[in-house]
Parts: sequence; structure tokens; C-alpha cells
Amino acid sequence: MERLQKVIAHAGVASRRKAEKMITEGKVTVNGKVVKELGTKVSPNDDVEVEGVPLTKEAPVYYLLYKPRGVISSVKDDKGRKVVTDYLPDVEERIFPIGRLDFDTSGILLLTNDGEFANLLMHPSHEVDKVYIVKTKGIPEDEQLKRFKKGVTIEGETFKAVHTKVLSADAKKNSAIIQVILHEGKNRQIRKMFEGLGYPVDKLKRERYGSLTLQGLNAGDYRPLKPHEIKQLRQMAEENVK
Repeated sequence: MERLQKVIAHAGVASRRKAEKMITEGKVTVNGKVVKELGTKVSPNDDVEVEGVPLTKEAPVYYLLYKPRGVISSVKDDKGRKVVTDYLPDVEERIFPIGRLDFDTSGILLLTNDGEFANLLMHPSHEVDKVYIVKTKGIPEDEQLKRFKKGVTIEGETFKAVHTKVLSADAKKNSAIIQVILHEGKNRQIRKMFEGLGYPVDKLKRERYGSLTLQGLNAGDYRPLKPHEIKQLRQMAEENVK
């Protein structure tokens, strides 16, 4: 027997918090009856529906996508733009992205139907390294970049980087290539950090997530995660979540 909200989250329908809200709002039925109690437990034999849609008892799947630029990190878009799941047409399970990459950002994006795994990785304290390569307009000084480690506050929100390093600089083109390592992943974080210093981001790519890289993939390619990769990610996140 498992808590109803956990079962809903594990099915990939919503985060556990959102699942709890759906339950209290009367959007969930168990064996045809509306259930609003958060302490409700269900077994694999119970029929659970969320907003009239039965939960499919899918086996968990895990994928790595090399997200191209100009793609929405979502499963649908009301403006008809391309979304990340368009690149995995052969996957039958109801998968969704773990976190997001901005529309103009390329690189590693993980997708799954395992809501519990996704919530674990997105926990703010999981401390899995996410490595980005940034091309800036202008060449920041090392001392300026060191501010990122202490944290910079922009519009009332504080952003931090674990590590920054200038990989190369082109004085003629007035641009730099910089490596940035994050643990957190706030909306447009890197772009806001560099714009706050006066160096707009020209290109941005996430090239590593934990021990996962883009090796052997071109933009738009995807592959299933290997069992040891899933285990390693789970262990990294569980070790660091407070």
C-alpha cells in the first residue's frame, strides 16, 4: 500500500505537491469514488483516475536528450512551437522533462515517467553538478566571475554558481567562452547572472549533468539511460538531500 499522492507522482502525472492539491480539490477518484484525504493509501489493484484519466501502470523509463536551441522544455505548447517530446516519437510512455532548459539553450535534458525520480533530482539540495558552456558578449574579469560563487542578487532573487572558469577569450570579437557549474537551476539563471554583470549571453549549452555527457549525440538525438547511470544519479541526489 502506498500513499495516493506518491502513486500519482510516480506515474508522472504531477509532482507530489501538485498531486496533493489535486486530491484536496476532488480531482482524484479511487475505484470510482472521489477521495480528498491526503492520508489515503492504495494498492496496485485499485483503479485510480486523475481528472477522469486512468493512471497507467507503466514501467519507469529514463532518457537523455540533446535538446536543440529553439525548443520548448515541455510536453505541449499552446503556440504550436516544437517541444522536447517531439524528438522522442517512438517512446510510448507518458514522459516529461526533469527540470527545463530555456528555449534558446541547448544541451542535456533528462526525460522520464518516474515522478519520484524527477522530484528527487529537482530538489534544491541535491547538489548534482550541472556544467554549462557560456559564450558571452564581452570578456568578464576573473574577479567579476568570483562574485557568482558568493552569490549575486538580481531583482530580489539570489543566484549562485559552484565554479566558473574562462576557457578562452577573443579580444577581436570581444567575446569569451566560460565554463559554469551550477547545483541549482533557477529560471534563466545563467543569463540573468551574466546580464547583471553587463555581459549578455550569446550562446548557452549544458554539456554535463552529473556524470552524463553528450558524447556520441548530435542535437536532437536521444538515448535511454543505462541502469548504472540511473542508479548513480539517484545515489548522488539521495546523498545530498538534507
